[in-house]
Amino acid sequence: MYIVCKITRSPDRQSRNSAGWRPFNYVGLLLLALAVMVPGTPDTVAAMDIIPFQSNNQSPLIRVFGLPSIGSASVVPASSFEATLTSDVSSNSTSGISQSDEIMLDGETYRFNLSARYGIAPGFQVGIDIPYLANSGGFLDDFIEGFHDAFGLPQGIRKSSPRNRLLYQYTRNGVTKVLVNDGSNGIGDIRLSGAWQLHQGDSAAPLAVALHASIKLPTGNSNRLFGSGSTDFALWLTASDDCQLPLGHLTVYAAAGGMALTDGDVLEDQQRNLVGFGSLGFGWSPLQWLALKVQGDAHTSFYTGSNLKQVNSGSIQLVSGGTIGFSEKTFLDVGVSEDVWVDTAPDVVFHFALRSRF
Repeated sequence: MYIVCKITRSPDRQSRNSAGWRPFNYVGLLLLALAVMVPGTPDTVAAMDIIPFQSNNQSPLIRVFGLPSIGSASVVPASSFEATLTSDVSSNSTSGISQSDEIMLDGETYRFNLSARYGIAPGFQVGIDIPYLANSGGFLDDFIEGFHDAFGLPQGIRKSSPRNRLLYQYTRNGVTKVLVNDGSNGIGDIRLSGAWQLHQGDSAAPLAVALHASIKLPTGNSNRLFGSGSTDFALWLTASDDCQLPLGHLTVYAAAGGMALTDGDVLEDQQRNLVGFGSLGFGWSPLQWLALKVQGDAHTSFYTGSNLKQVNSGSIQLVSGGTIGFSEKTFLDVGVSEDVWVDTAPDVVFHFALRSRF
């Protein structure tokens, strides 16, 4: 299972540091959880391939578009089928104010995505992603505040905001452009995809390169921020290389690409039509059944015409965690994503992904 108030700028939020970067608070907790979850080595797991986290920016104003997860540098073999169920639990807690704009993003969103990939011929795959989303006031505020208090970490606006509130609101020049303040759920924007294997090494540590493409269809409700109302096209390259180590093996991977977006319904007069994105990460597998991974995801701004970082800014997120192998064909990713470039993505996203090949 890719089973991820008064609007003021809090001094505590600003005190993280002048560059807007924050510590990676949950990495130790995540690795401890991985160790507890797997008490022993499954005998049926071969040395696992390390693939990227299937993650992207889950900000309420960004997830509506067709920003893709980068996928693997190796496509699904011909006549093989791969299914992945992903769950991303996002906690948003940020606000901003300028001379003309005000924004409040406070709440939780649960995103479940069912994806299927099929190898239609050697070196070619096709796929579909069907997301389902729910907006809620949630339940994580107490846990996150308690964790921050225990380790002396900054709280941002959490201490001054109502617990477990749902309020996604953006106002520009006195006009409310976005307002979601009641719980709802529904299907998101469906995505169709394809990939072509450009290179696949045949050595013990192969270099792989794949060209990916996707089209996102406007099937989600844009008023609920389940979709954008636009049709989005994305094209990108994903590459990976692997090397053997005295203990296990190390994989380095990267991706870069661009998107073309038609005019949508979310902040339609501020939406950009071209966006760039990329990822860089690595994974180390010290054991056949376990890989530890760190990945950075980034993109340029989706909007213009605002001085608020939550609206008109690029973004960088860091995902830390790992993969557990249950068998030769079934794997679980567990990751925690944080807004490295503060206020441009959710405070924290808990990411789970269960993947199996048939």
